[in-house]
Amino acid sequence: MRTLIILALALTAVGCTRWSLDHHLNNAYRAYEEGDCATVALELSQAERKSRSRSYIQPEISLLRGQCLERESLFVDAAQTYQFIIGRYPASEYAYRARARLQTLEQLGHYTPAPAPKVSPAAL
Repeated sequence: MRTLIILALALTAVGCTRWSLDHHLNNAYRAYEEGDCATVALELSQAERKSRSRSYIQPEISLLRGQCLERESLFVDAAQTYQFIIGRYPASEYAYRARARLQTLEQLGHYTPAPAPKVSPAAL
């Protein structure tokens, strides 16, 4: 009986954490739709704290953060956020979206990709 109670409490705690994370993400999306990037930043920070053990949520959080940075005309910061997503989660849907956002920023003249480093043969 004691094991059953402990198991029930553990499952309840996990469920509450997941519900809280979803709640903060939903609030962030609502605030983004309303154009309130200060609230988005706050909700995303709270969601990040709740998602430390769920790394698969991070690219979604970062993409929304990048979009809000764009909305506030912080294009360099947005580009850095998108590059973080591409570098850390290259095969994810969010990396694909981040690449598209970088291309859009480049077309609008807000982002210039760094040129590839020149490699020269070593002198012997």
